[in-house]
Amino acid sequence: MSLSQAQKKAFRSIGHYLDPVVTVSENGASEGVLAELDRALGDHELIKVKLALPDRDDRAAMLDELVAASGAELIQKIGKMALLYRHNPRVNPKLSNITRFENHHGRR
Repeated sequence: MSLSQAQKKAFRSIGHYLDPVVTVSENGASEGVLAELDRALGDHELIKVKLALPDRDDRAAMLDELVAASGAELIQKIGKMALLYRHNPRVNPKLSNITRFENHHGRR
C-alpha cells in the first residue's frame, strides 16, 4: 500500500514528537531487533528508529534490510533517525501513535 504525499506529511508531523523505540547498533538486525521492530510496528503503527551506525552507507543498507524484513514503509530518514509506518487493522487505539495524536489534536 502506497501512502499519499498528504498522509506522509501528516505522519512526519506526528513523528516529530516521537522518541526512538528501536535502536540498531553495529550488531545489526539481530533476531531480537527484528522481533522488537515487529512488536513496535504492531502496537504503534508509526515508529521512530535510531540507526546507531557511523557510516552513512551502512545505515542506508541497514534501513533497507529493516524495511524489507518488517513490511513497513519508510516515511522519512534524517541522519541517524528513520520514521517507519506499517498499518495494523486491529491496532489498539490507546497504543497507536497515529490515533493518539489525532485524538489529542482533534484531527480525523
